[in-house]
Amino acid sequence: MVQPRPHRSVREIPDRFVEQWAAATRSPFLDAVRDGSLPVPAFDTWLVQDARFVEDLLRFQSRLLARAPRGAQRVLAGGALALVEELEWFERLAQARGLDLSAAPLPVTTAYAALLDRLDAAPYADAVGCLWVVERVYLDAWSGAAPGADAYAELVEHWTTPGFASYVDGLAQAAEDAGAPDDRLVAEVLDQEAAFWDTAGDGARS
Repeated sequence: MVQPRPHRSVREIPDRFVEQWAAATRSPFLDAVRDGSLPVPAFDTWLVQDARFVEDLLRFQSRLLARAPRGAQRVLAGGALALVEELEWFERLAQARGLDLSAAPLPVTTAYAALLDRLDAAPYADAVGCLWVVERVYLDAWSGAAPGADAYAELVEHWTTPGFASYVDGLAQAAEDAGAPDDRLVAEVLDQEAAFWDTAGDGARS
């Protein structure tokens, strides 16, 4: 017998996972972006890994759209198109900064891709709820780093636009309509998000 989904709002997740949410949205990396102490090569290492993550997220979200109920299709389709545009932006940025977007994924990037694969096989409610967690964490993290030091201010602004915030709100409603995601998966997403900020340090040490 299938157990009913708990009647909890996805918007309560930050309050129910206080420590993990803080770890996912605050980090020395973000602090250094804000105060300008982050070396540009370290940031560029993170940037390349983030581009690889966006590729993985686009594949995941495209498949999620294919199994989404009618009411969620517009927001998910809009998000998928935004990811396509984000990859084009990464390509322009990489050319301007002399970055190689084909660089091998670091272990944390590979681990996050594996988690997305598992979410792809999970029930729709878990997948869409965790997608909201991914995007809300990203918005909160970069909002906390705003306005960013001069070297990074334009990039921080790109990741904190009103349009992105509006998309995250729309995604929250799609997740609300589906039911609360499994807490264990939410915790895994938050742990992966926290670890991902460390890719800059991994690159700086390699």
